[in-house]
Amino acid sequence: MGAAPCLALLLFFGTLLLLPQPSRGATRHYTFNVTMQNVTRLCTTRAIPTVNGMFPGPKIVTREGDRVVVKVVNNVKDNVTIHCRHGVRQLRTGWSDGPAYVTHFVYNFTITGQRGTLFWHAHVSWMRATLYGPIVILPKRGVPFPFPVKPYKDIPIIFGEWFNADPEAIIAQALKTGAGPNISDAFTINGLPGPLYNCSSKDTFKLKVQPGKWYLLRLINAALNDELFFSIANHTLTVVDVDAAYVKPFHTDIVLITPGQTTNVLLRAEPDAGCPAATHLMLARPYGTGQPGTFDNTTVAAVLEYAPAPGHIKALPLFRPSLPALNDTAFASNFSAKFRSMANPDYPANVPRAVDRSFFFAVGLGTNPCPANRTCQGPNGSMFTASMNNVSFDMPTTALLQAHYSNNIAGVYTTDFPVAPLEPFNYTGTPPNNTNVSNGTKVVVLQYNASVEVVLQGTSILGVESHPLHLHGFDFFVVGQGFGNYDPGKDPAKFNLVDPVQRNTVGVPAGGWVAIRFFADNPAKISVASFNDKDAKLVLWKNDIAGVWFMHCHLEVHTSWGLKMAWVVNDGPLPEQKLMPPPADLPATVVATGRRHLPAQDAIVRFCSGSLLFANDDCGRATHNGRGTYAAHGPKLMWTTVGAAPSRPIHVPAPSTIAIGLDVPQASPALFTFLAPEDTVAVGSLGPE
Repeated sequence: MGAAPCLALLLFFGTLLLLPQPSRGATRHYTFNVTMQNVTRLCTTRAIPTVNGMFPGPKIVTREGDRVVVKVVNNVKDNVTIHCRHGVRQLRTGWSDGPAYVTHFVYNFTITGQRGTLFWHAHVSWMRATLYGPIVILPKRGVPFPFPVKPYKDIPIIFGEWFNADPEAIIAQALKTGAGPNISDAFTINGLPGPLYNCSSKDTFKLKVQPGKWYLLRLINAALNDELFFSIANHTLTVVDVDAAYVKPFHTDIVLITPGQTTNVLLRAEPDAGCPAATHLMLARPYGTGQPGTFDNTTVAAVLEYAPAPGHIKALPLFRPSLPALNDTAFASNFSAKFRSMANPDYPANVPRAVDRSFFFAVGLGTNPCPANRTCQGPNGSMFTASMNNVSFDMPTTALLQAHYSNNIAGVYTTDFPVAPLEPFNYTGTPPNNTNVSNGTKVVVLQYNASVEVVLQGTSILGVESHPLHLHGFDFFVVGQGFGNYDPGKDPAKFNLVDPVQRNTVGVPAGGWVAIRFFADNPAKISVASFNDKDAKLVLWKNDIAGVWFMHCHLEVHTSWGLKMAWVVNDGPLPEQKLMPPPADLPATVVATGRRHLPAQDAIVRFCSGSLLFANDDCGRATHNGRGTYAAHGPKLMWTTVGAAPSRPIHVPAPSTIAIGLDVPQASPALFTFLAPEDTVAVGSLGPE
């Protein structure tokens, strides 16, 4: 074995250093240019979408109380959405939650009551395989860290997955055939696969440390489909923060982190006296819980190097950490049970004690029948799907904002998402014979500040497995968990309502359940963005709802299969309890989903209640006079003339219904988009049928 293992111990007590006195929050500006970049991993080169040419993407650094403004400009052919604040609470600013299919957009949000680590990532299809980066939230100026040492340096450690093939093509093929998608070719640490993979010894992340110094490692699991165990050879870690919320510190040699979660750990770089120079590997490999089909069971390595580092890596003794077995659910359960909120006057745990709305969601996989005249590769010739309470979420193709505002939701979405499974069964026992699920676009509507409890029950349909559930717009408290079926008569008595951990992503135990509570104090309204001006084409919305708070599995394949639902929180009575107006540059929303032929003669074009018609009406109108100019009638409006390419947005002075006329070439469709500064936001398409 060579030299004895070197141990590094962590200290809990010390002197807290005082920083300068608090000041008002700053405004921090970032520009994200989405571009294609050739990147080589595993001796395979392919063009990947990146932000500012970086993989992983750039780091956002801010403080609690700061305002962050991120301008995203899409320079690639595909539609891109950036969930720019995974875990950021975004109080009253749901418009910035990550609308899908926009060309450029400015995200504007304030960091409130959070400090630690979050991350941003793409939120359309599987583009987050390469579009992700850290968000570092420092305490307010003058407020120290609540742990006993001041870190010498903090370093993001981001776990990801590398695919030699295009991930978008992989999931498209899987959805077409009904099969499970092909697995990744490697895991990565800070974008690098490391020396355990072929052709990757030079693509290894190295963390160089100085003996005696303390380091804050900001762990982020940005992998698409795998929970991961992580450990550093011969070093003990102290967990101090998860999902941008402080926790009571505890020691561990191994961290389990699900996709969507972040964990801050303290590391003391100080081997035992007399320990010879050595190379200490940092390893991560998956926690797999009976997933149907295959999953990537490889191991990614990085290197912890002490400075100065004499000799080449191969000339030094090499130490590897021990990791749990791939299916070690007992470790997973014991590890998750260690987390406790600080629950002190500085960092209170405001846990709902009473519950206004209670929900029981059965979470798991299922099947859909194979369409006629097709061959499917899912279980018994079916197609894989996933659901909550047997409802697999269908992404709508009609504007939800217009339907919501006009109170004309029929055929768009319904507010009857079931509070519990309509047909209860033995969730973790023998699965039912019928594994088919229903499909629908269903949401739950909550009153402002309602106290909510959700029990997330794993199921054994197609095998038990863990599901990391992520909630947009809120943190929640994990008040209980257990194995088997949840017992509403006995289990609530064991809930922790004193210092439960506060998170935005929680793993539903394999073959078990987890209970969460939160206050619905973040109002939201429905908006949908769906306009791509790169190729002059109207694309209907189908992947994200800006302002509706999604809850979904952060295993990307399960999200693709429909394991998601949405919450709509109504405004409260006071001004500070209402959703802010949409920003002036909010991308347009689809209110006309068809194409109409515009005759050469004069015509009236109007929007009214979501329909694009050619008739006089009191909604307001614009008359086409055949010469590319228009006479506006009814409510005051601004107009533009466009050809085959779209114009820039038009700012409309806030009528509740608006109209616009277009000089449309007969040979090809024309596109237009316009914005109102308050309620009405729209995009439409005119042209030959």
